[in-house]
Amino acid sequence: MTTQALIETALALIAGDKGLLAMDESNPTCNKRFAQAGIPQTEEARRAYREMIVTAPGLADSINGAILYDETIRQCKKDGTPFVKVLTDAGIIPGIKVDGGAKDLAGHSGEKITEGLDGLRDRLRDYRKMGARFAKWRAVIAIGDGMPSRGCVEANAQALARYAALCQETGLVPIVEPEVLMDGAHTMERCRAVTEDVLRSVFNELFVQSVVLEGMILKPNMVLPGLACARQETIDEIADATVRSLLRVVPAAVPGIAFLSGGQSAALASARLNAMNVRGKSSTASPPWALAFSFARAIQQPALEIWRGEEAHVSAAQESLCHRAMCNREARRGEYSGATERG
Repeated sequence: MTTQALIETALALIAGDKGLLAMDESNPTCNKRFAQAGIPQTEEARRAYREMIVTAPGLADSINGAILYDETIRQCKKDGTPFVKVLTDAGIIPGIKVDGGAKDLAGHSGEKITEGLDGLRDRLRDYRKMGARFAKWRAVIAIGDGMPSRGCVEANAQALARYAALCQETGLVPIVEPEVLMDGAHTMERCRAVTEDVLRSVFNELFVQSVVLEGMILKPNMVLPGLACARQETIDEIADATVRSLLRVVPAAVPGIAFLSGGQSAALASARLNAMNVRGKSSTASPPWALAFSFARAIQQPALEIWRGEEAHVSAAQESLCHRAMCNREARRGEYSGATERG
């Protein structure tokens, strides 16, 4: 794929006030959520759940791309139609999670490094043949006593950049996801400082590895106080802090920023995204990149709780799924409100 084709795909992923649906939960994570909802933890149950998602009528009205898991990209509808074809026919671009998960970082107690670079070139080529047009790699950065360390930040930044370069070599648009976790009692200011430091390191490494910034999407956390922090800033304060931080460290060449939800409630994630886009449209110096979304639980969870593995609940679950996606489309427009939430 040429550089121009990568750029066109990246632009297509954030076009039309839409965003991405992350449905790339690993089997253990998916099984854990199924167990909480009383759903059998089987491959067939996972397949049926994903069929419910990819066949939801009107999903493409709000979603440009879907991030799949290795098992999911190989699965089909009951009638044998591959999920990749279902998505493509609906106008949704298929993507694939390619990292091997976060593992303990040697010499750095409590910190993680994302693995999966070994053999990645060949895996990317296989996924490209299966129909994937973009990929995702997640790094996790914890805030705590003495964390994050320089070693953790730099190791994860280097891995993200090497992954991104391999993606572009193979013709896949890389979604670069450095997530500063919400866990802990840290303040919003501490999250801001860490987020900016992490993103500076990531973009420095992307430059070193000759990654084409116009042909990638950044998937960062919002700047948030820790879940256990005594002070929880308002929606507007979080929106202001997040956009200010990104303006300091994200190059204008990046076409889009697709936020992760990171454990936020569905409505709160939408409201915070909306506040950022309201500010972007009212400002004399609006951000140079699209402010979009790449949510998982913040779109899926209400639908999962309705579905609960029952065929009779598929239609209602799909309606809920599309409603949550639509709420985030409206948030991209800066037009989300309580009325939007109520449907």
